[in-house]
Amino acid sequence: METKMSFRLPLILATALAAWSAAATAETIKIGETPGPHAQILEAVKPIAAKQGLDIQLLEFSDYVVPNAALDAGEIQANSFQNQPYLDNQKADRGYKISAVGLTVNFPIGVYSKKHKAFADIPAGGKVSIPNDPTNGGRVLLLLRDKGVIKLKDGTGFKPTVLDITENPKKLKFIEVDAAQAPRALDDVDAAAINTNYATQAGLDPVKDPILREDPKGPYVNLIAVRAADKDKPWVKILVDSYHSPEVKEFVLAKFKGAVLPSW
Repeated sequence: METKMSFRLPLILATALAAWSAAATAETIKIGETPGPHAQILEAVKPIAAKQGLDIQLLEFSDYVVPNAALDAGEIQANSFQNQPYLDNQKADRGYKISAVGLTVNFPIGVYSKKHKAFADIPAGGKVSIPNDPTNGGRVLLLLRDKGVIKLKDGTGFKPTVLDITENPKKLKFIEVDAAQAPRALDDVDAAAINTNYATQAGLDPVKDPILREDPKGPYVNLIAVRAADKDKPWVKILVDSYHSPEVKEFVLAKFKGAVLPSW
């Protein structure tokens, strides 16, 4: 018995020392996200990153404005909630020094209605709510243009506004609302454009329920963002590699069943 223990004791000590060493050298970062799929996916990323010595703490934000402000101010080390056109707009407007370091998922935006089964059923002069931020509002206008509902000025890029509408045969009235409040607008309008994360929070099915849905391909793939000064730090690679793991891709496909699409 004494001989066996003499072999076991160093092994036990070595194992304990390795566990203590890993815990001692683990790096902790805070990631900002919005409720719904972004938060759920990052929960799946956490244990994978932890195996590589990266401890992820999640901070939930209820809108699309604060996560970049918090990142730029150093209150968090990364965020995962936005697409490239939105980030570009925020950097141009606010001077943020933020960089995209990896693609995540795509959320095809949908137009929903409690009053009509098809967009064509919306009467002349009907009310349609769209997000009030330039990127997501413009995204909806581009969707409506692509579906032949309206026409837009040439050269508007990814951020057209209602002022860029050149033809509106049904004289639809566009009401701009905060993206997070879009589900609440459903009772008061003929149709509402709602981002997938807020749609799922409201109990809507982003695949079956929209009366119009964006093509899943395009520039609106979401991303992980960090401060430009941090983009080459080792933890950034661990974070991105953990997100891009086969386990996370499998989780996204199984959990969201086409409402959210892996884009890496």
